[in-house]
Amino acid sequence: MVADALSTLVSGAVDLIPEGGLERKLAEGRPLRVKLGVDPSRPDLTLGHAVVLRTLRRFQDAGHVAVLIVGDFTGRIGDPSGRSETRPMLSEEEIDENARTYLEQAGKVIDVSAAELRRNSEWLAALDMGEVIRLTSVATIAQMLERDDFRDRYREGRAISVVELLYPLLQGYDSVAVRADVELGGTDQTFNLLMGREVQAAYGQDRQIVFTLPLLEGTDGVRKMSKSLDNYVALTEPPDDMFGKLMRIPDHLIAKFLRLTTDIDPAAIDEVERGLADGSAHPAEAKRMLARAVVDLYHGPSAGDEAQSSFDRVHREHRLPEAIPDIEVPPEVFGQQDRSWTLSVPALLEALGLAASRSEARRLLSQGGVRRDGETVAQETIPIEGEPPGELAGSVWQVGRRRFARVAGVVH
Repeated sequence: MVADALSTLVSGAVDLIPEGGLERKLAEGRPLRVKLGVDPSRPDLTLGHAVVLRTLRRFQDAGHVAVLIVGDFTGRIGDPSGRSETRPMLSEEEIDENARTYLEQAGKVIDVSAAELRRNSEWLAALDMGEVIRLTSVATIAQMLERDDFRDRYREGRAISVVELLYPLLQGYDSVAVRADVELGGTDQTFNLLMGREVQAAYGQDRQIVFTLPLLEGTDGVRKMSKSLDNYVALTEPPDDMFGKLMRIPDHLIAKFLRLTTDIDPAAIDEVERGLADGSAHPAEAKRMLARAVVDLYHGPSAGDEAQSSFDRVHREHRLPEAIPDIEVPPEVFGQQDRSWTLSVPALLEALGLAASRSEARRLLSQGGVRRDGETVAQETIPIEGEPPGELAGSVWQVGRRRFARVAGVVH
């Protein structure tokens, strides 16, 4: 019984520390308290975050207690893991807004209603100086410099703030506060999770089990999935965008994405992996299987098939998607020159929601990534005939492969 439960729970694990520790915890026959901490440094959760959340859901389904901690206090510092420089501190307003959206998005994976939801400001904000001194006595500077990121920064003469050295200890104190039996995290969190064991021991608690999971590469196939690197797939992506992004992942990551981001039977994934290795399976078809499965998970049954149809319409049949938003644009996107009207293309793309800013729009134009009614646009300013919107009324603008918008008129 314990062996079967363990096999399900540890699927995909990289490390379980100490060896045999989880088995011993499960053999106690009680619900374990399984901790996952997330710092609200950014508002969007990605498929990379979902790798750990999906493991937390497995513990929930097995009858254990999911303890989801939003690091609203530690978020003021920012996790230094993997960082080559000190993070800028976030405002309380940013942290509160990101924390709110985190919980909403986490509900796409775990049962939030059954989880224990905590903010670590509950206990960390209440620590007095004496308690902080006691906490800092748990670790030495030498131990902290064992971390690759701290060690490299120290050797290269780059700043390490004292508050960053506190971060692993504060995260460890979270484990004390919630009496964690198990803590989940990506492999980049191993040091912090191990520090949690030391802090618990110093406070007279049994040490937690460290359970690490693989980091998911982004769509570039090289770096960890991250919004700041623009290689991410967000859990809140529209189905068409989610499908299209997953079709772009490198072939060598197909099996890993299938295992870490879908509920497809492992035996079926093994078969796909063998087919990719011997050439009997086509990578594009395997990616379509992956993309359909992920879209179904986050948007409901049949959403994957619909997204695939939309993808094929644009990429295989070279037709416009069926649903293109009609948007009225502000008059400020137009100007006058020598009594004639002109259009600022960067301003239009920003108004249509096809570019986050005018500077991004200019970059897209310079890269040849903008089309009007199927024709590439390169100029930043173009003439139009008559009063705005003139011949632009009803024109379809496209950025990249998947983003479209139609000019419906001018806001009055």
